[in-house]
Amino acid sequence: VSSSAMVDLSGAERSGPGRGSGCDDTAKKSKKSRTRRGKRGRRRRNKRSSRSSDTPPPYFPPEAEEGNIEYKLKLVNPTQYRFEHLATQLKWRLQEGRGEAVYQIGVEDNGLLVGLTEADMRASLKTLKRMAEKVGADITLLREREVDYDQDRNTRKIAEVLVRKVPDDQQFLDLRVAVLGNVDSGKSTLLGVLTQGELDNGRGRARLNLFRHLHEIQTGRTSSISFEILGFNSKGEVVNYSESRTAEEICESSSKMITFIDLAGHHKYLKTTIFGLTSYCPDFAMLVVSANTGIAGTTREHLGLAMALKVPIFIVVSKVDLCSSGTVERTVRQLERVLKQPGCSKVPLVVSSPDDAVTAAQQFTQTTCITPIFTLSSVSGENLGLLKVFLNILPPLSNSKEQEELMQQLTEFQVDEIFSVPDVGTVVGGTLYSGTCREGERLVVGPTDQGRFLRLKVGSIQRNRSACRVLRAGQAATLALGTFDRSLLRKGMVLVSPKMNPTICCQFEAAIVLLFHAKTFRRGSQVTVHVGNVRQTATVECLQGKEDLRTGERAVVRFRFIKHPEYLRLGAKLLFREGVTKGIGHIARLLPPPNQNHQQNLQE
Repeated sequence: VSSSAMVDLSGAERSGPGRGSGCDDTAKKSKKSRTRRGKRGRRRRNKRSSRSSDTPPPYFPPEAEEGNIEYKLKLVNPTQYRFEHLATQLKWRLQEGRGEAVYQIGVEDNGLLVGLTEADMRASLKTLKRMAEKVGADITLLREREVDYDQDRNTRKIAEVLVRKVPDDQQFLDLRVAVLGNVDSGKSTLLGVLTQGELDNGRGRARLNLFRHLHEIQTGRTSSISFEILGFNSKGEVVNYSESRTAEEICESSSKMITFIDLAGHHKYLKTTIFGLTSYCPDFAMLVVSANTGIAGTTREHLGLAMALKVPIFIVVSKVDLCSSGTVERTVRQLERVLKQPGCSKVPLVVSSPDDAVTAAQQFTQTTCITPIFTLSSVSGENLGLLKVFLNILPPLSNSKEQEELMQQLTEFQVDEIFSVPDVGTVVGGTLYSGTCREGERLVVGPTDQGRFLRLKVGSIQRNRSACRVLRAGQAATLALGTFDRSLLRKGMVLVSPKMNPTICCQFEAAIVLLFHAKTFRRGSQVTVHVGNVRQTATVECLQGKEDLRTGERAVVRFRFIKHPEYLRLGAKLLFREGVTKGIGHIARLLPPPNQNHQQNLQE
C-alpha cells in the first residue's frame, strides 16, 4: 500500500497546479484510491485486534493444595497479621518440597496469568524476600515473562521465584543421578568438569580424579561404580571442589546436593551398570551421547534399562566442539526419532536457553513423557551453564509426606558395598530404604548362607564423606560396624530392626515380560536376577499356564536361587538377563522355607 501510494503521490506532485485537467483527474483518482486502501487497512487492523481480544487469556493449571508450588497475585504492603500468615504458608510449601518452593507472582489461584506492573512486582519480590528471611531461606528469581493479552498499554509481568532453605543440621536436599552412556561418550569427563569446576584439556585430564583403579587410568574406561557430588547453595550458586577443599565443606555450604553415580559404559561391565541402577535407587538418569558417534554401542541398551526400571531420563549430547553444527543436529534428530518410537513414546525437548532449562526442569518431574536434551562441550564449556541451571531447579520426585511415611516404618538398610578401614574396622555402604538409623543403634544383618540374621551395633555414620548422627529414609551413607567379621557379610544383605520379621526365600514367583530371547524361555533356564541390591543366578522352576515363552510374551514364573536365600520385598521390580536374554517384571509372591522361624534365625 505504501509503495503504490508513494508512486501515485509523486505523479500528483509532478502534475502540479495549471498542468491540465487530465492531471487533476489523476490526482483525484489517486486520492480516492488512497482513501479506500486506508479504510481497508483500518478494517483489517480492527478485525485483527478484535480477534486478539477474543483469544482466551493464558492459564496455568489451577493451584494445588499440596506440593511446593504457590500462586500469588501480588504481595504489596501486607499487614502484620497477613505477613505472619504468608510466612506460615511459605514454611508449609518448603516442607512439601523438602526445602524448596516455587512462587509464581502475578498469577491468580485459578491459574489466570494477570501480571503486575513494575512497581507492584518490585514490592511483591521485596515482601517475598522478607518472608524467606523469616523462615530461614533465600530467594532466586528464575525468570520474568510479559503478559501481552491485556488491552492497556502498561507492560505487565509475571515472575517465577525459587525459594530454598539455608542449610542447617545437614538436612540438605539430596538427589541421585545415574550417569549412563556408551564407552568413550565423555561421562566421567563431564562429571569431572561439573564437580571440579575446571574445563577439560581435550585429553581426559578432568576425569582422572574420578577413577578408582590403575587400569581405569591407563585405559580411560570406567569399570566400577564411583560417586561424585555437586552442591548448590540457598541462592542457587554452584558449590564444588573449585572453592571447597573437602566434601565436608561442600555439604556444609550446600542446600541441595546432586550425587552422580558414574556407571560403566563398556558392554563387559553391564552387570555392574545394572547393579548401580537397581541397587542405588537413582532419582534420575543422565544418558550421555557423543555428538560425533551418535547412538552407538550400549546407548540403546542403557536407555532401555532406565525405561524398564521407570527412572526418569534426560540426555546430554557431549563433544560438540569436535564436530560441525550439522553433525550435532543430525545426532539430535537421531535421538528424537528413537525417543518418539512406540517403545519409548517420549516428547524430546531440546534445551537452548536458560528459559528452556527452567521449563524442562519443572515439566520433567510433572510428566513422564518429557525428555530434555542438552548439547554441550566439556572442553569449551559451551552450554554447560544450561545443565547447571537445570540441575539447580530439578525438584525431588517424592514429597515430604511420602518420606514421612517411610520414616515411620521399621529400619531397613541395603548393603551395597563392604570395606575394611584401618582403625575403624568393618564398614558397609548402601541406602536406607525405610525408617531411621542412629549411632549406637542395635540391628540384625542377614540373611547368611544358612538363612540366619546376626546381631550387630552401628558405630558411626558418614553421609557424603562427612559425619552424620541420624540417617533418614531414602538417604545413602556408610555405617561403621567396628569389629564385626567382614567375611560374614556380602552384597545383597540387609540391616533391619530386630522387631521386624524379615521374610527370606529361596523361591519366589514374578510376573514378567520377556523383552528378548533368541529361542524360547522354558523350565530349567538359568538367568541372573537383579532385585534391588540382590544379584544372584536363579533357575526357572515352572511357568504358570505355559510350556515356554517367546519374545514379547508375558507369564507368571517361579524362580529358585541356586546358592543361598535372599531377603526380598513383595512388589519389588525385577530384571533378569543371560547373554542376549532380557526380561523385566515384579515380584508377585514370596515362598519362604517351611521351617522359617524368626527367633531361630537370630543368633549372636
